[in-house]
Amino acid sequence: VKEKMDEVGVASVGVIGSGLIGRCWATLFARAGCDVFMFDIKEEQLQQAQSAVEVTVTELHDNDLLNGQLVADVVARISFTSSLEEAVARADYVQECVPEVLDLKQKVFSQLDDIVSSTCILASSTSCIAPSKFTEGLKHQENCIVAHPVNPPHYIPVVELVPAPWTLSATVDRTKKIQLAIGQAPVVLNKEVNGFIINRLQYALLMEAWRLVEDGVASPADIDTAVSCGLGLRWSFMGPFQTIDLNAPNGVQDYMDRYGETITGVCREQTDVRDMKGTKTAGFVHSEMRKEVPFKALKDGSRKEWRDKRLAALAVHKHKQAQAEKAKDNAN
Repeated sequence: VKEKMDEVGVASVGVIGSGLIGRCWATLFARAGCDVFMFDIKEEQLQQAQSAVEVTVTELHDNDLLNGQLVADVVARISFTSSLEEAVARADYVQECVPEVLDLKQKVFSQLDDIVSSTCILASSTSCIAPSKFTEGLKHQENCIVAHPVNPPHYIPVVELVPAPWTLSATVDRTKKIQLAIGQAPVVLNKEVNGFIINRLQYALLMEAWRLVEDGVASPADIDTAVSCGLGLRWSFMGPFQTIDLNAPNGVQDYMDRYGETITGVCREQTDVRDMKGTKTAGFVHSEMRKEVPFKALKDGSRKEWRDKRLAALAVHKHKQAQAEKAKDNAN
């Protein structure tokens, strides 16, 4: 298990913050054979994290996603500490997972900058804050990068890698190799952009869905069905460019020659950005969702548990499909 991590030079990992995302990162690095040190300022939070990690590792084991390892062996690689120095003393890689507050991230990265080694990568899990806003002027700013996961990371492997203007290309390359080594699927942004990749794509779809509801074109339920029983099925294993490459006999160029003008015409109607916060549409969509998912199921975690079970089943399916395709390729 550790061979891939040895190849990328990572034996010890510091995880800063013991919330949901921090716990997932700790699990992923421990599964890959690393010694993981999880830091939080609250002992109670660390105790909760320890219990939660054991549950997550057990789930991975039960879904045959632990690479043949025992639960106890993986859990034993994770230590919990309220000392930041202890968490990163031997770290080759640090993953910050504190709340999305710029001042807090600036403070944490400044503290880390004073105590990590000159070769340690400092990665942030932020989903929306450009790395230049909290790494400028640090001694090790060239080693800083965003590595943004999608929740839950142990079932959804994509990770957005966003460099600051001063991040070394070697840092980007090494971070990509590290993410691949722990089983994730890194995507690299060549420069900072508001929303990164995933949220820009997600928000574009959400805004169009919002317009369709607000303009009385379709119900929230039917729009959800159009994605979950339509587009989403292809998107679970193909991206938009891979999709259109198969939707015309001769690939992308042929597709655009056939449908490009139609697509552009529709998109010209989609420039009307709507307000969302505090609107009647927000209240309407919320009430429609409560018909489908009672508030109790939203609050007690049962809906989230349903989602994660479905994601786990999909992850298992994709894992088995990848193994079968690899075996077929090797046989040929």
